[in-house]
Formats: sequence, C-alpha cells, structure tokens
Amino acid sequence: MGQHETVATTFAASVREAVDASLAEVDAELARRYPGDPGTRQPVHTVYVPADALAADTVRSWGDRALAALDEHAPDAAAFAAILGLRDDLAEEVYERVRDKLSREPVEDLRVDFEDGYGLRPDAEEDAAAARAARLLAAAHADGTAAPYGGIRMKCMEAAVRDRGIRTLDIFLTALMEAGGLPDGLLLTLPKVSCPEQVTAMACLAEEFEKAHGLDAGRIGFEIQIETTQAILGADGRATVARLIDAARGRATSLHYGTFDYSAACQVAAAHQAPDHPVADHAKAVMQVAAAGTGVRLSDGSTNVLPVGPAERVHDAWRLHHRLVRRSLARAYYQGWDMHPAQLPTRYAAVYAFYREGLDRAAARLVAYVGRAGGEVMDEPATARALSGFLLRGLDCGALDTEEVARLTGLTRADLDGLAGRGPRM
Repeated sequence: MGQHETVATTFAASVREAVDASLAEVDAELARRYPGDPGTRQPVHTVYVPADALAADTVRSWGDRALAALDEHAPDAAAFAAILGLRDDLAEEVYERVRDKLSREPVEDLRVDFEDGYGLRPDAEEDAAAARAARLLAAAHADGTAAPYGGIRMKCMEAAVRDRGIRTLDIFLTALMEAGGLPDGLLLTLPKVSCPEQVTAMACLAEEFEKAHGLDAGRIGFEIQIETTQAILGADGRATVARLIDAARGRATSLHYGTFDYSAACQVAAAHQAPDHPVADHAKAVMQVAAAGTGVRLSDGSTNVLPVGPAERVHDAWRLHHRLVRRSLARAYYQGWDMHPAQLPTRYAAVYAFYREGLDRAAARLVAYVGRAGGEVMDEPATARALSGFLLRGLDCGALDTEEVARLTGLTRADLDGLAGRGPRM
C-alpha cells in the first residue's frame, strides 16, 4: 500500500497539448451552447389570463375558486382520491398539501395574454391594458401577493401584428421600469414563432431596452412558444428548434408547446387536439432533444376540457387533466398550462403524488450511490443527477419537505444541487 506502479506511456506531452489546442474552440463552443441547468426553480404550470380579465386579486381569486371547487366536488381526501385514483396511503397527504398550496401560493406563474386570448382591439385600448398589467404586476410584487413568476404573452412577430406586439411589449416593460424596475421572476412569451429570425428580432428588442434603461446585458429573457410546424421542421427540411434557441443569443428561458395552434396546423380535427396526440408527442420530443443541456426549460401545453358544470362532468375533466399532467411528468415535461381555476387541484394533486410516490426509492438509490453501497440498481453519475433533480423539483413545488429529504438521504440542499450539476440556487 502507498506504492504506485510505474507504467509506460507512448504519447509525448506535445501530442496531448496539440490535441488540447485542436479542440479548444470546440470546448468553448460546447460550454457556450450547453451550460446545463440554470439552478433556478421551474414553475409547475403557467396560468393563462386574458389581459382584460386581469385584476389586482387574480392570484387570490384563482386560489379561492379552486378551493371552492374542491369543497363542492371533493370535500375530503377520500372523495378526491376516489375520483383521481390516488393511492390510499397518499390520499390524505396529497389532499392536505393541495389545500395548503391553494391557500398559500395557488399560482406559480401568471401569464397575462395579449395574443389569442385577448384578440385584436383598438390601439388605445391595448395601450391602456398593457400599462395597467404592468401597474398591477408591480403592485402585487410590492405587497407580496404576486405569483413567483409572471409576465405577458405579446402578439407574435408575424407582419400583420408585429408592430402591435412590439408596442405592447414596450409599454409593459417601460411601465414596469417607471413603477420601480423589472421584478424578479419576470417572464415574457413570444408566440407563433416560425423562423429563427423572429427570435433574433425579439433578442434585439430586449437588448435595445436594456441599453436604453442601463440594465445589465442579458437581464431580459423570454420564452419561445412552439405553435407552428415550421418551428419543428423548416421549409428546407432542417430541424428548427435548436436554431431558435441559438437565435435567442442566450436569452431563451424555455420552450412552450402550443397544443391547439400546432395541432390545427397539422390538420388534427378539433375533437382530437390534445397534449397526448401523436403530433404533439413528436413535436415535444424534438423540443426535448434540442433543449437538452442548454439550460432552456420545457413546458407542455394545456387541455381545453374545463372542469365546470355538474359533478359528473367536473370529475371527468379532473380525471383527464390529472392523467395528462402525470403523463407529462413521466415524459420529463415538468410544466404545463392551466386555463381555469378548477384545474389547479388536479395540477397539484398530480405533481404532488408524482414526487411523493417516488420519494423513498429515489432517496434510497441516492444514498446507495453516495455511499457506494451498491443495491439492486447500479446507478451512474447521470442517474444521480436525475435522482437529485427529482428531489429538488419536489422541494421547489412543495411536494416534499426539506426535513424529510434530509432525513431520508442525509443530504443538504447544497449537496443535492451539487449532485444535480446545478449552480448556486437563485
């Protein structure tokens, strides 16, 4: 022990140095394009509210209406579990966590819509709505009632509505600056992207605004909504999504799948437009591969089957929504869009059950990996990243508690961040 075997080598130091020099540019390019996970919290959903429906109490109102739906259609854990098929041992825990979430933080990401959900309005009306949205968002942040994330979806970069979209974006951001500055958690959505040049135009707008207001370069990021077939496959037959990410010049924060526009573009009949249609799965698989390693997050779309009306209809809609959310989670789409307050109970039920069902096994595998204890599964560093990422997502959304994760794993939040390859938490 303590002695090292002498081994023979052939390559001279100059050979290794030459290889390093030949790959230096590639190393730098890979580091630029694939920085990895940003280490920030990802909201589990985006709530979609037309601009003219936005109010000072929108977030609280959605929570209250969601709780009212529970009270009316699933007044206790047993009833909720029976509707959704939750495991008996999880029913009470999930139900109480859902109710707590709806009381405490019902909306994680609020998107004020100036596009399809708002439509075409007189310029003066949209001007006023954009300024009002900024004032309400700023006021909510000031009094602590804002969702952790929020912003607007502007009109797209297509010629017919381009000027209107740019003006709305300008008014909204300028009003935020006048109200005290851009809030943390600001998210902007660029819809109906069909070519990289439209993304570059959005990046240029963000850069110009930053320069005009003395903001740090890169302060303004934006989401790219994938709603056109050209965003997946260009006219030249080339895959487009990776080019869209590159065209954002480091400002793309996430890719959001647009269920209904994309399905319609593929000629899917209205009755079959859904997040689990084969055309949706294909588009989302392409998005997933293009975004892997880039730090750009993914979001699934929505279902337009709303839980409203008599109890039987509400329960059917809940079961559908719950199944779709669980399906997305299993496919590594950890975010989606919700369009009605009564969808919040099943959003959080699906998310919480997903993480709580997997907690014990993920913790045990991570303990075995860290301790090199072996076990029934031989995990590698990549799997350890996935296991720690799973626990971190569960912690971020409230499905798991810091104390129970520490008890099961012996690991701190910082330990999990390190295993997941995340930077310092922001």
